[in-house]
Amino acid sequence: MLSGKRIILGVTGGIAAYKAAFLLRAYQKAGAEVRVTMTPDATRFVGIDTFSALSNHEVAVEVFPENRNTTDTWTQHISWGEWADLFVIAPCTANTLGKISNGLSDNMLTATVLAARCPLLICPTMDGEMYQAPAVRKNLENVRNFGYHLLEPEEGYLASGLEGKGRLPEADRILKKSGTILSETQPQGPLKGKKVVVTAGPTREYLDPVRFLSNPSSGKMGFAMAEAAHRLGGKVTLIHGPVNIPAPKGMHANYEIESAEELFKKVKENADADVVIMAAAVSDFTPTDKHDHKVKKEQAESSILLSKTRDILAWLGEHKKEGQILIGFAMETEDLIKNARQKLESKHTDWIIANSLTDPGAGFQADTNTVHLLGDNSTDKPFKGDKKEIALHILKEIFAPK
Repeated sequence: MLSGKRIILGVTGGIAAYKAAFLLRAYQKAGAEVRVTMTPDATRFVGIDTFSALSNHEVAVEVFPENRNTTDTWTQHISWGEWADLFVIAPCTANTLGKISNGLSDNMLTATVLAARCPLLICPTMDGEMYQAPAVRKNLENVRNFGYHLLEPEEGYLASGLEGKGRLPEADRILKKSGTILSETQPQGPLKGKKVVVTAGPTREYLDPVRFLSNPSSGKMGFAMAEAAHRLGGKVTLIHGPVNIPAPKGMHANYEIESAEELFKKVKENADADVVIMAAAVSDFTPTDKHDHKVKKEQAESSILLSKTRDILAWLGEHKKEGQILIGFAMETEDLIKNARQKLESKHTDWIIANSLTDPGAGFQADTNTVHLLGDNSTDKPFKGDKKEIALHILKEIFAPK
C-alpha cells in the first residue's frame, strides 16, 4: 500500500526525533517517496542535512527562511499539502499537538498541516506524566474530532529515566498504521477500478545497429501522467521508450519498447483500457532500409529514404471502445491551439494536451511545463508549473464529477 505513495514526515523537537531518520528509511524501503518538514526545535536534535541527504529533498522548516529568496518558498506549505498522499508527524510533541489542536501555523510544519489535503497521522510522544495531563488529553480529543488519525505511544523506559507511556512506536507499527490509513482513504479517487494505459518517452528508429532517428523526450511528462493516474486510483499500465529516469512506483505493469512499431503492438495488446493517455513522443518516420551491420562512412548514401510510421493515436481513435477516454498530446512550434484542436478532431480523441516548444521552461527535458487542455465545446484550460502537479490537476479536471 505504501509503494509509490508520497509522504510528508513531520519531525518535532523531542528526543525521539532521531528515530524519525530510521522511519524515513523504512518508508523508502516500502517504496514511498518522502519529504521532511521540521519544527525549529527539532533541528536541535537532528540536523537538517541528515534528513535532506536521506530524503534527497530540501527540508522545510521556516515559512520565511533567512538568507533565501522567499518568493518560491513562502507558499511551499500549499504545494506540499497538495503533493502528499499522507502526512505523518513522528514524533509529535505536546507543544506541536497543542498548536495543531488550536489551528496555529507559526512554522512550516504547522502551516502544512492546515494546507494538507491528505490524511494526517499524529504520533504523540512525550516524557513523564505529560501524556496524561488534562490539556494534552483535551488536545488529543480535539484532533480526533478533526478527523486526524492518532497512534498511541508505547509504554516503557523514557529519556528522563522514568517508566511510563510516551515512547514513539517502532517504525514497523507506524508503517502498518500508515498502510491502513491509505487503504481506507486512497481508493476513492475518480479512476478507482479503471484500467489506464499511459505511453511515455521517445521511440528510436534504427538505420543500423549504432544509428537511429529519435527526439529529446525525457519521459518526464508521461511518467507524471502515469503517477497521477495511479494516485487517483487507476490500475496503470506504463509503456515507455528509452529514458534515463526511473519509472514511477505502483504501476500495475511496466513495459519498455524502442520503436514506434513495438509501441503500437504493446498499445494494441492493452487497447481495452478504460483510459488511454498517449504522452509518448513517437517518431513520425522510420528508415525504409535498415542495415544489420554498421554502415561505414565511405559506403553510406548521401540521403536516407524514410517511410511514415503508423499513426497510433489515429488507430486508437478509430478503434475506441464504448466509454473509453482517449487523451493525446500535441507539441507544436507555431499555431499551438489551432494545430492541437485540429489533432483533437482528426484523431477522434476526447482530450488533447497541447504545449509549445517555444515557451520558456516547457517541453522536452524540463521539469516544468506550460500546457493547454483542449476538449469539446471549445474547452481550453491552461496549466503551468511542475509537470507532476500539472498532470494531477489535468486528470482531476478531466475526471471531475460532471
